[in-house]
Amino acid sequence: MSSSVTEDWYETLQISPNADADTIQRVFRLLAQKLHPDNQETGDSSRFRRLHEAYLVLSDPEKRAKYDVQHDGLRRERWRFAATPAPAENDFEQEQLLRCVALEILYNRRRTQPEKPAISHLDLAQLTGQPREHLEFTIWYLVQRKLVSRDDQSSLTISADGVDYVEQSQGVKSRRRLSAVG
Repeated sequence: MSSSVTEDWYETLQISPNADADTIQRVFRLLAQKLHPDNQETGDSSRFRRLHEAYLVLSDPEKRAKYDVQHDGLRRERWRFAATPAPAENDFEQEQLLRCVALEILYNRRRTQPEKPAISHLDLAQLTGQPREHLEFTIWYLVQRKLVSRDDQSSLTISADGVDYVEQSQGVKSRRRLSAVG
């Protein structure tokens, strides 16, 4: 396998680890058509390359068997880590900080790449340094408060309310810094 074990090819193809060969091929063709760089509306060359690599691994029985062993070990390790409770005294503050960090990442993505403002759940996990399992509550909360929305691929995008929230919280931080200096 040319990619690291941390790449979740099942998530890339948006399929279950129990998917059969026909499902893998059908989903790949559908997504490949959508993400192919020649597609003017929805083409994305980097996502297409990852999609193709996922297909090469999961469509080959021998490569898939090797990958599944590593994937299963990684999945168990993530759930073991997710099951480890955070320190109770800082749990609320840590969650609030994680929400702010996630919103700031999505805010910056919207500002710097308005043509592609969405970030995948996996990318957000990597950018925050948190396992995806630890982000489930955070993302649920942000979606419920309508600060974030999901697109057709379940990628996350900050909403106008989310932008307002980030800018208001940054304004509060700036005023605190000014009052501390003055």
